[in-house]
Amino acid sequence: MSSDVASSPIVSAPREFLTPAEAAAQLALTARALESYRTRGGGPAFHKLGRNVRYRLSDLIAWAEAGKRLSTRER
Repeated sequence: MSSDVASSPIVSAPREFLTPAEAAAQLALTARALESYRTRGGGPAFHKLGRNVRYRLSDLIAWAEAGKRLSTRER
């Protein structure tokens, strides 16, 4: 049995949860802006894992798509 960690499916699989800094980078926002959305409401869904806040990429994409507009008249 090989002890090659690089071939482990857990290590090579994409991470499901992103840190706030990683999530902000994905959305081209600052971490502070993402924190503000989180505390005021209206931001992407997030998870509390103990004391840590984490985001799923699928939730970030869904939130960004929900804000999609074709005109400035749309709300």
